Amino acid sequence: MRYTRKDAKAHAFEHMRGIWAAALMPFDDELRIDEAGFRANMAPWIGDLGIDGFFIAGKQGEFFSMSVDERKRAFDLAVAAAGSRAQTIMSCSDQNMDVVIELARHAQACGADWIVVHAPVLHFLKAQDETLIRYYETIASKVDIGIALWSHPDSGYLMSPALCNRLADIETVVAIKYSVPRKMYAELTRLAGDRIIVSTASEEEWLDNIVELGWKLYLCSSPPYLIQTAVDRRMRDYTEAALAGRVDEARAISASLDPVRRALRETRPAEKPHAHQKYWQELLGQRGGRVRPPLLELTPAEKDATRAAFETCGLRLPEAA
Repeated sequence: MRYTRKDAKAHAFEHMRGIWAAALMPFDDELRIDEAGFRANMAPWIGDLGIDGFFIAGKQGEFFSMSVDERKRAFDLAVAAAGSRAQTIMSCSDQNMDVVIELARHAQACGADWIVVHAPVLHFLKAQDETLIRYYETIASKVDIGIALWSHPDSGYLMSPALCNRLADIETVVAIKYSVPRKMYAELTRLAGDRIIVSTASEEEWLDNIVELGWKLYLCSSPPYLIQTAVDRRMRDYTEAALAGRVDEARAISASLDPVRRALRETRPAEKPHAHQKYWQELLGQRGGRVRPPLLELTPAEKDATRAAFETCGLRLPEAA
């Protein structure tokens, strides 16, 4: 690691910033990890799009369909691909605590920068806050790598700002991907912004969060490589303008992306987000590949609708430059 346990928070506040993306994992026709495809995606994501960090083997990466060994392999691939050019944050989320810790130890050993662990499904909802404090304290006691929390509705509940404020006191808890209503993450920023980096996955809220909440980290989802190309880096452009205080310029650039956002949103079947995003990747010339069961593939009609929206959304492609 590039920092010691006691320096985890300070290192995070200095280095954990910019635009980070949650990587989709390409699977080939036999549903194996497409390692060459993963490398082929990472190289331009870093070199052409300037993405600063990568969330690996999370929900977007279909971790729920991967074995522990496959998840470890994904960590190894990402560290090698990122090198010194981008940071990595590895999803160690699992219902089994032993698996979480095994993955966390592998992430630390293979050279990852950070790990993320989402709030687990709780089958007994008594003393919930104390249970979650013990949960994260236990993980933090087993590894030195910095930990990002992640609270989202899939857990069946949302961790409150008050609870997250308490969790921010854990020595190696450095950040949170807080997939909650804006009122909640704004409150946590007020309560604990000096001890934990607060972020959320909504690209459409990112600009306001820079301007109004002083955020410097987008953590993270797939828009950084779905709504940008080597010749059309408007998400990067509006981010840099906002961080530099050029708010009107940033808002104008961001607004120009609305047709791209609509094309993505309005053609995405609610039950097929992974397959839809992977097909969009293919349209961009990236490696998307198949989704693993039980996820559903797009129908030919859904692909036709997506392609038509893609071709008219105004996203500039390299060959059209």
